[in-house]
Amino acid sequence: MDSIEPRFFNRELSWIEFNNRVLYQGLRKELPLMERLQFLAIVTSNFDEFFQVRVASVKRLLMESPDTVDSSGLTPDMVLRQISARCHQLIRLQHDCIKNDILPELRTKGIIYAKPEFFTGQQAEYAQNLFRNEIFPLLTPLRTDTEIFPTVANLSLYVAFLLKPISGIRNSNEELKGDDDKPRIAIVQIPQGISPIEWLPTENHTKVFACTEEIISEYGTQMFPGFAVEETLVFKISRDADFAVDEDSGNNFIHEMEKVLVQRKSSFVVRMTSNKTSPDICKFLMEKLNLTDDDVYLVDDFVDPSILPELRSTDENGKMSFPEWQHFYPADLPNDEPFWDVLKQRDVILHVPYESYEPVLKFISDAADDPDVLTIKMTLYRTGKDSPIVKALERAAQNGKQVVVLVELKARFDEERNIAWANELEANGVTVIYGLVDLKVHAKILMVMRREADSIVRYAHLSTGNYNHKTARIYSDLSLFTSNYEIVNDATQFFNLVTGYSTLQNMKQLGMAPVTLKSKLLSMIQREIDRSDAEHPGLIIAKMNSLTHEEIITALYKASQAGVKVLLNVRGICMLVPGVQGLSENIKVISIVDRYLEHSRIFYFQNGGAEEIYLSSADWMSRNLDRRVELMFPILDRKAFKEVKEILNTYFEDNVSSQYLTESGNWKPVEKPDGEDDFRAQEVLYKKYKHKNEAVNKGPKIEFQVRRKD
Repeated sequence: MDSIEPRFFNRELSWIEFNNRVLYQGLRKELPLMERLQFLAIVTSNFDEFFQVRVASVKRLLMESPDTVDSSGLTPDMVLRQISARCHQLIRLQHDCIKNDILPELRTKGIIYAKPEFFTGQQAEYAQNLFRNEIFPLLTPLRTDTEIFPTVANLSLYVAFLLKPISGIRNSNEELKGDDDKPRIAIVQIPQGISPIEWLPTENHTKVFACTEEIISEYGTQMFPGFAVEETLVFKISRDADFAVDEDSGNNFIHEMEKVLVQRKSSFVVRMTSNKTSPDICKFLMEKLNLTDDDVYLVDDFVDPSILPELRSTDENGKMSFPEWQHFYPADLPNDEPFWDVLKQRDVILHVPYESYEPVLKFISDAADDPDVLTIKMTLYRTGKDSPIVKALERAAQNGKQVVVLVELKARFDEERNIAWANELEANGVTVIYGLVDLKVHAKILMVMRREADSIVRYAHLSTGNYNHKTARIYSDLSLFTSNYEIVNDATQFFNLVTGYSTLQNMKQLGMAPVTLKSKLLSMIQREIDRSDAEHPGLIIAKMNSLTHEEIITALYKASQAGVKVLLNVRGICMLVPGVQGLSENIKVISIVDRYLEHSRIFYFQNGGAEEIYLSSADWMSRNLDRRVELMFPILDRKAFKEVKEILNTYFEDNVSSQYLTESGNWKPVEKPDGEDDFRAQEVLYKKYKHKNEAVNKGPKIEFQVRRKD
C-alpha cells in the first residue's frame, strides 16, 4: 500500500481540546459537586497559562512572520481566529454551567450565592460595614485620564467605575474646563490578600456567600466623594509571559532572569475577561489595552471559576466530594530503616499518589544523616513551597557531605521561587549549578554515594515527575529506586556532563535528550517495524502528556503502515491524526482526565517478544527531545517490569473517564458495551494498592502481657 502524506493537527487547537476534556468533567452531573467545581476552576487556570504563553507566541508570530504556514496548513491569523472561536465557545459553556447548573445545585445543598441586589437588610448592612472597615482601606482607585494609562496587573481582578460629577459639587482634583459633566473612569485592583468570597449572615441553616468584587462594585461609591457611580465592570487581563532569558548577554544569569520577571508585569495584553454590565467601560478598556473583539471574553455574571474551590470548606461531611483515597506506604520498602540493603538486592517502583511520597523524602533524609554517605547530587525543577527536600539537602551540607544541586531557574512561573531556593541552598553550603545555557534541565534524578566496606556504592532515584511533595499527592507519576551498576554509572556520566566540561560518553541504559533520546526512540520504532509481520504484528504502547514531535509522529505513521499496532494514551496535546486509511489506521489514541492529573511517561516496545519498558521525564515534543535535558530510563528488574506493564495496560481498559481521538480531531467518550461493568483506571489502581497494603498488614496481631512487680 502506498503511503500518503503525513497529516498533523494544530498544536494550539489540540491543546484547547484537552481543556475541553477537563471542562467535560466539570459538566458531568454524575460527579460529586465539589469535584465539578474543581474541574471548572482548573479550566480557568489552564486558559490563563495558555493565553499568557501559547496565544501570546502566536500573536508575536503574526506580527513578525504573518505568512508562516505551520504543519497543519494554518497561518498565525487563521490559528488566532480558530482559537478565539473555540475558546469563546468553551468559556461560555463553563459560565453557563456555573450559572444554570452549579449555583442552583449548591442552593439545594443550602449554599446560596447572593448578588447585592438580593441582599436582605441584615446582609446589606453587614456587607456595607465589611466594605467600609475591612475592604475600603486596602483599595487604591486609579484615575485613567492621565497621560500614561495605569498599569493593569496580570491575572488580577479589577473593578472599573464609570463616574459622573454630582451637580453643584466641585472636586479638588478637577480643573474647571467646562467639561464637569464629562464621565470619568477609575479602576480599582482587588488585592490578593482580600478573600474572594464573603460569607453573609443568615437567619436559617443555609450558608450565603457573595463575591468580593460585587461587594466592591455595590459600595465602591464611597471611594469617590463628589461623584456618582453610573456603571461598573469587573475584569481581568492576561499578559504575554512568553519571555526567554538572554543567555548570551554575558551578564549575571540570575539578574537576567529577574529582568524577565519584571518584563512580564508590563508586557502586551493578550486577553480580557469581563462581565457585560458596561459596554462603555469595556470599549474604553479595549482601546487603552489594544484589544479586539476576538480578545475579549464577556460573561453574564463574573463569578470567577478560580474561586469555586473556596466552597470546599462547606462540604463538612465529604458527601459532595470524591471518597477519600489514602496514600499507602509501599510494601516493597522498609519504613523503619534505610533502603540500602533492599536496593542492593532489587529495584523498586514507586507509584504516586496511590503510594506515599514519603519514601523519596526518607531516601534523601536518610542520606543527609547517614555518616557513611559522602555525596548527594540531584536536579530540582519545581520543588514547591516549604520543601522538606531542600531542608534535607541543607542539613546534608551542614553535616559535611558534598551536596551538588542543579536548580533549573527557567521553570516557567516558578523562576522567582527557584531563585530563592538556589540562594538559600548556597547560603547553607550546597554547590548550586544554575542549569545549562540555552537548555532547560527537565530531568528528574537523584544520586547518593555511600561508603560501604572497601568500596563506594551508588544509589539512584529517577522519576517521571518533579521533586515536589505537594504535587505528588495529586499528580500520577512513576519513579525508580535502583543501585543497578549500569544505570548508576550512566547517572554519574550525566551529572559530570551537566555540572562540568565532560563530553557525553556512551550510556548503556539511559537515553538523554537532546543527544540520544530521540534517536533511541526512532530506532526502537524502526526496530518494531523490522520485527513485525502479518502473523506477528509489532506493538508499541505509550503514555505521555503531549505528542507534538513531527519526526516521531511520522515514524509512528510509518509503523502503522507496516502493520504495527500503536496504542497511545496522550493526556494533553496530540498532533497525530489517528485512524486515517493508508496512514494511521493501526493507531488508537485515548486520553484520561480524572481526579489525579496523569503525568507519568511510559513507553513499551514489544521487540519481537523481548519486551522493553522505559519511563521518562520527557514527552514526545520538540521542546523535550530537541531543546531540553531529559532522561529516559529502562525498567530492568523483572518484578518492577511486570508492575509497570500492568499499570500501562490498565489505562487502555478505562470506559468511565477515557475519551478517544477521531480522525476529524474530535474527542469522544469511550462507549461501554451493554452489560460491561464500569472500569475506571484510577479507581482500579487505587484498589490494587489498597489491597496490597491490606495484605501486608493483615497478619495476626499478638499481644504480650508483661508481668510487673506490684
